[in-house]
Amino acid sequence: MNMRPFLSLLLGAFLLPASIDTAHAAPTNSFLEQRNNPALRSDAFVVANPRTGEILAERNANRVMPIASITKLMTALVVLDGNQRLSESITVTMDDVDRIKGTGSRLAIGSRLSRADMLHIALMSSENRAASALARNYPGGRRAFVEAMNAKARMLGMWSTHFADSTGLNPRNVATAHDLAKLAATASTYPLIRQYTSTEHRLVRNGKRQMQYHNSNRIVREGSWPILVSKTGYIREAGRCLVMGTKVSNEPVIMVLLHANTTDERVADAKRIKTWLETSGRMTLTAQSTPAPKLFSAQ
Repeated sequence: MNMRPFLSLLLGAFLLPASIDTAHAAPTNSFLEQRNNPALRSDAFVVANPRTGEILAERNANRVMPIASITKLMTALVVLDGNQRLSESITVTMDDVDRIKGTGSRLAIGSRLSRADMLHIALMSSENRAASALARNYPGGRRAFVEAMNAKARMLGMWSTHFADSTGLNPRNVATAHDLAKLAATASTYPLIRQYTSTEHRLVRNGKRQMQYHNSNRIVREGSWPILVSKTGYIREAGRCLVMGTKVSNEPVIMVLLHANTTDERVADAKRIKTWLETSGRMTLTAQSTPAPKLFSAQ
């Protein structure tokens, strides 16, 4: 039985937008007293436990903002839901050249990679031409691909989200931090997305050449956290963004950070969240709460 549609319905129910007052309402038990949010530099953020659906901390979480290459998590969902052959070779063409931001690429025109390798480097290294080629080779082409992205967003209850392309280079790709928490929770149920986003390096054969790609998330490269799913993003309009699924005190955690000024700020914010969860008692309280249906697949 395919559990993903069921999990998607659960995500819509459990990761609903919630005010910070609701998420941190002070109960009568002094042990459960209200705690302050972590002090972060990102303009908007959400910290959530996908097992219970509890929002642990948030700021500006319902603000609609450009999301840059966080888009590629949805690109991966649509590619994998399409059940196209991952071993099929895809060729990069002039249609995959970035004409929005003018970014470069290590994939020269004429490069041929398997669909699996294209997906891997699009997720791990945020390779834009790979993400473009994946959409272009979808049944019905780019237009059908973007329609599928937006349909998937509606299915997940991402009501404030809109996609305009598969790369995230278009600033009309927008969402809220709440919506991206749902996207991250869903992405973490796909084994290939977990694998591709959490690997530090990847050697890709392009004809007679081998190219090494690195994970765009410094935290993954450092190897000190159990990373379940990860995606970075940057365009000028979006600032530095990060969506990450990890574990703290053996509990699953989703972090969504939007519009940090620098990569260092983005990384520092993620580390502050981890420290805050470990020292504030939030994860202990979550672990003691009544279990809700698991939103993460077995790991």
